[in-house]
Amino acid sequence: MKKEGKYKYLLKNVGLLSLSNFGSKILSFILIPLYTNLLTTEEYGTYDIYSTTISLLIPILTLNIINAVLRYSLDKEKNKKNVFSIGMEMIIISFIFLLIFVIINNIFHIFGVLEKFWIYFIFLYSGEVLYSLLTNFGRGIDKVKQIAIAAIINSVSILLFNIVFLLWFRLGLRGYFIANILGYFIPTLYLIYKLKIWQYISIKQNDKKLKKEMTEYSKPMIFNTIGWWITNVSDRYVVTWICGVAINGIYSVAYKIPSILNIFQTIFNQAWTLSAVKEYDNNSSEFYTNIYKLYNLGLVIMCSILILCDKIIAKILFAKNFYSAWKYAPFLMISVIFGALSGLLEGIFVANKNTKVIAKTTIIGAVINIVFNIILVNIFGAIGAAISTLIAYIIVWSFRLKDTNKILRININYIKNIFSYLLLLLQTIVLLLNYNCEITYATEIIIFFIIIGIYYKDINGYMGKIKVYIRKRKVNT
Repeated sequence: MKKEGKYKYLLKNVGLLSLSNFGSKILSFILIPLYTNLLTTEEYGTYDIYSTTISLLIPILTLNIINAVLRYSLDKEKNKKNVFSIGMEMIIISFIFLLIFVIINNIFHIFGVLEKFWIYFIFLYSGEVLYSLLTNFGRGIDKVKQIAIAAIINSVSILLFNIVFLLWFRLGLRGYFIANILGYFIPTLYLIYKLKIWQYISIKQNDKKLKKEMTEYSKPMIFNTIGWWITNVSDRYVVTWICGVAINGIYSVAYKIPSILNIFQTIFNQAWTLSAVKEYDNNSSEFYTNIYKLYNLGLVIMCSILILCDKIIAKILFAKNFYSAWKYAPFLMISVIFGALSGLLEGIFVANKNTKVIAKTTIIGAVINIVFNIILVNIFGAIGAAISTLIAYIIVWSFRLKDTNKILRININYIKNIFSYLLLLLQTIVLLLNYNCEITYATEIIIFFIIIGIYYKDINGYMGKIKVYIRKRKVNT
């Protein structure tokens, strides 16, 4: 792919995914006041436990085959029908194991919290795992437009059904479950139709070599996904254990503010994996370096703005009982930066099919996260969980960056980047000190402009390239 072509391909996918993700995130933010007004902190905390448990079970029960479906459907020489059929087979097997798990849990009362809403638990798992399989396969066969539309359908469905079941029928937590379940199944039906998925199902599929290759690829990714799960959500279990379900409900809501930054990460990483695989054979170190620098720049500036506006956003989005969640958000926002950069580097390892390195680094971060969670939550309460999450993400990022440079060279200015990260921490500390409002915001704004000054040359350079591109487009038209 030509130099201009590879950037254009990435931008096209980012653009398509932006349309869907921005729409979905905007709708999700519209719903936050609804959740925080109509659900108690205990109810929100309970749903969060179900949701995070499902995100743990999916990679374990499916052997993380969904990631392999994406990677192998990108390979031109692989039979797409066989790739999808292998994925579907593993999904069906995982559903059988889930039923066994639920039956055993209901008989022996192992996890009491999962008993009350067990039927919703089964349907929520089924909807999420099927939707994930179809979206990954769709990206792999370059149906990004259809995936983007499905994401919009997902968001609109959740919005409408939440209004119906929470606001109209007043079903509370049960209504919240039903709305999210339907929010997965409706776009799944759309993707089945648009991707003509019946054409990719083979009951007699017997490509044992491909199945072995896909499972060998996906097995280390199980540990990667579990590791990320531990890093992302184990803090909520520790907070529930030490501080209670109500505090976990407040802490879980705090993730809504970093999710604004997460929009950027989600969109980019979905598009980036496709480009990383396509460009890997070209060993384009310059391409990877340019993307890393631009990505880091965007994340840091957006994070700084969000920390500055943290309390304002919390006042708008959260009901009174949830407002205190603002103090957990800044550390979680900074952790998103390192998680996003780790995800970018992961794309290079995926292209290289070196999933063992991905798993190793994530597990290291997960173990450190658990240790720091137990220590810091006992000392500082829920804010200790946010700090431990940040520490774990930094460690994963640093290890992956080191291992990436063994494959290809990423030329970045470490001093400049680390200084900007320290400034973000300084912004956080200033906010948490909670001094006079005017002094706090004046200091926050000064720090923001210092960050802009650090990256001024980079910003100026990118603006120049954009102007040149626009001129070329005008000449061509």
